[in-house]
Amino acid sequence: MAIDRRKLIIEAATKSFSLFGYKATTMDQIAKLANVGKGTIYTFFKNKEDLFYEIITSLLKEMKEAAEQFMHSDLPFHEKVDRTLYKLLEFRKEHQLYIKLFQEESDIGTPEVQEVMLRIEESILNYIKNIILEAIQNGEIKECEPEITAFVILKLYISLIFDWEKHHEPLKKEEISKLFKLYLFQGLST
Repeated sequence: MAIDRRKLIIEAATKSFSLFGYKATTMDQIAKLANVGKGTIYTFFKNKEDLFYEIITSLLKEMKEAAEQFMHSDLPFHEKVDRTLYKLLEFRKEHQLYIKLFQEESDIGTPEVQEVMLRIEESILNYIKNIILEAIQNGEIKECEPEITAFVILKLYISLIFDWEKHHEPLKKEEISKLFKLYLFQGLST
């Protein structure tokens, strides 16, 4: 049986990026982890950045697949957005590569990592925007600026999941859903 060297390289690089981050990962480390010669890596990828983007593209695909289950459901708009966002942010919170990249972006500010994190956020925003456009077309929500609304929804969710727990007890999923519905759909006015 033939060995899929490309797959071995991607798996080794994912492991190295997850453990050491983008900046500290070298092609030598990846070659050693994949048990291939360094030259073999260059037969599949131009450089470390090319390999990194291949992995991130795969990560984005996984995130999209995790969220897809709610996109075309018959759930009301607020539940669809709530479940989709929770799934995406849960994915971000549990995926080791994402966690390491988030740390590297905060601590070091590596330009390649900043670019990737922006790409991930833009992908999530675009996904939410499409849910909003569909909801407007279906008459589920009022006319609004989908891009700004997607941004507000994402930032509210990030605040409730990540920022809140920096200094407080983490909120349960049900509490987040309840707050999300209150602030975005019911409003605070009596």
